[in-house]
Amino acid sequence: MTPRLLVLAGEPSGDLHGGRVITALRARFPLATIDAVGGPRMAAAGATIRRSIEGLSAMGLVEAIDTLPAHLRLFRTLRRDFAARRYDLIVLIDYPGFHLHVAEAAKRFGIKVLWYIAPQLWAWRPQRARRFSRVVDRLAVILPFEPTFFGGVGIATDFVGHPLADREAPPSREEARAALGVPGDARVLALFPGSRTGEIRRLWPVYRGAARLALAAGGCTHVLVAATPGGSYPDAGSLTLVVDRPDRVLAAADAVLAKSGTTTLEAALADVPMVVAYRVNPITFKLLRRLIRVPWVSLVNLVADRQVVPELMQSAATAEALASAILPLLDPAGEGARVQRVGLAEVRRRLGGPGASERLATLAEQMLVA
Repeated sequence: MTPRLLVLAGEPSGDLHGGRVITALRARFPLATIDAVGGPRMAAAGATIRRSIEGLSAMGLVEAIDTLPAHLRLFRTLRRDFAARRYDLIVLIDYPGFHLHVAEAAKRFGIKVLWYIAPQLWAWRPQRARRFSRVVDRLAVILPFEPTFFGGVGIATDFVGHPLADREAPPSREEARAALGVPGDARVLALFPGSRTGEIRRLWPVYRGAARLALAAGGCTHVLVAATPGGSYPDAGSLTLVVDRPDRVLAAADAVLAKSGTTTLEAALADVPMVVAYRVNPITFKLLRRLIRVPWVSLVNLVADRQVVPELMQSAATAEALASAILPLLDPAGEGARVQRVGLAEVRRRLGGPGASERLATLAEQMLVA
């Protein structure tokens, strides 16, 4: 079999996942034509890059508008490719705003569509799932509860496991602490206040306040902050900013204070107890409160289908409340940490083992021979 495949990502995280996908596809189909919209990881895996993702992804409304001409040019090129039946199968990785239009165009010309990493329509836009179901032939999802939702709207859906399970081995606790200059017997609190400017601006003051309260109470001796190069962290004082090495920060930690998102799953995989706290613009929160259809915001609790980790949102996310929630988790031998770790073990089991990309390649093969 010599299939013609197109794999599309739209941002750096998609390029990371796409590199693994292309490696698995190349192993399954060594003679295949594999083109891609992607980045350096997809190129290194053996894809021919038709268009780089550079200049496509953006944060913020104004920035997103600036990328519209690039997206339109790419879409027209892809539509011509589909009309010429250049590909047998396209694999779309996340990036739903643009990829949904690509899927519609591919479907119009009879090209099979395999989507990897579904948009979180189950959380706040379930009505959009009907449109999604009309253009996706098969869906490979990474959260164990997603097949029930997407299968319910008529999409052939397979849980392939979470790609975090395929990541490179993180540093050990000893290695991370040595690299960061933290004593082996220290009690360490890690802060993950996000990577976007708005997130950091809203979360940093309350995270900083909670950390200082934890230090004053003797719950921890060191505080590490997973910082970004462009982030602003005023009045950090004795809190240590670690730029661009979140893996070390997590590996060195006894407990984590984190925003909702993938970081919570990374902490669960690392067996590090956590508290989740998040604040958004008040107007955005009022809107989201009307739209959200799930009982929790953290992926850990959603995967467990119960509250494993505390969630403190908006006005409830005060420095005092966060310190009170995190202090019992900083003692590895304490009851709070022990109980939470039982839940984290269940989350790890539900996320599945390594091999998500290989399972995706199996789905691709099934679609090509069908």
